[in-house]
Amino acid sequence: MKNLAILLCATLFITSCSSSQNKSKKSSAPETYAKTITASELKDMLYTYASDDFEGRKTGEPGQKKAIEFIKNHYLSANIPSPITEGDYFQDIPASYFSDGIKDSENVLAYIKGSEKPDEVIVISAHLDHIGISKNGDINNGADDDGSGTVAILEIAEAFKAAEKKGNGPKRSILFLHVTGEEIGLFGSRYYANEDPVFPLENTVANLNIDMIGRVDPKHEGGENYLYLIGSDKLSKELHDLSEEVNKEYFNLEFDYTYNDDNDPNRFYYRSDHYNFAKNNIPVIFYFNGTHADYHRPSDTPDKINYEFLETRTRLIFHTAWELANRDERIKLD
Repeated sequence: MKNLAILLCATLFITSCSSSQNKSKKSSAPETYAKTITASELKDMLYTYASDDFEGRKTGEPGQKKAIEFIKNHYLSANIPSPITEGDYFQDIPASYFSDGIKDSENVLAYIKGSEKPDEVIVISAHLDHIGISKNGDINNGADDDGSGTVAILEIAEAFKAAEKKGNGPKRSILFLHVTGEEIGLFGSRYYANEDPVFPLENTVANLNIDMIGRVDPKHEGGENYLYLIGSDKLSKELHDLSEEVNKEYFNLEFDYTYNDDNDPNRFYYRSDHYNFAKNNIPVIFYFNGTHADYHRPSDTPDKINYEFLETRTRLIFHTAWELANRDERIKLD
């Protein structure tokens, strides 16, 4: 009986240790931090960011200046630093860089430093600008284009920060890059890539670009959650495979590759900010919900966003960034 009691105690001790280890392991899993990305927070931010107060966020105009202050203040309140200098989140782009009388503008940069490979960087991007005010005085709020991508990045940044606070920060650095001037010719991303890459391009592992992920296009109305993915296999099959594996493990969204076709007449691969990374041989994924009747119209408003879909899509991108940041080897170019 004495031996049996000792054996029982030992079994209970081992079980307790195993349970404790499992809990510890589970707490560091990406699902824990992905759950901090919520539809309610995305909605609260977007109703401000795509409000009339921001006057359509036209590059160089007062509404765009409000937009960059909104983004900066979010990073300050979340204690997520700038990679430029302490407290300075703006990458200034002079008016001379633009065309057609566009005034000076700014990209907004924040980052979380990698714990093991800080020189290797994952860039998550979205454009902060929109098309401004129509000639008849209507404000183009750009809730989907690209308010949805902007608030998605802010939530993803908070999720990585929550992980860092728990001692589970990414192994590689994560750059949260909000670019200006996309609507007038991809100027902000081109300036970052060509003129002032804060992190050397040769150290940039991948770019995940988010441009319109809050709506449903006519093709998918009434269906399950989906995303168009563009570019994931053009420079790195390894990136494409990783993306597919993350989706199958956590979400099972429908990935639609219609616009990834080299012969796509829309040429979306060339029309958003990821392209300025791709042309520098940096693997990219462009996340997109497709166009809809409110595209580039005053009717692109925050009340039309599907916030449940936006939450899941944002969590998917976070999980993909997590895998890219924490895998042993950086993904390889084909």
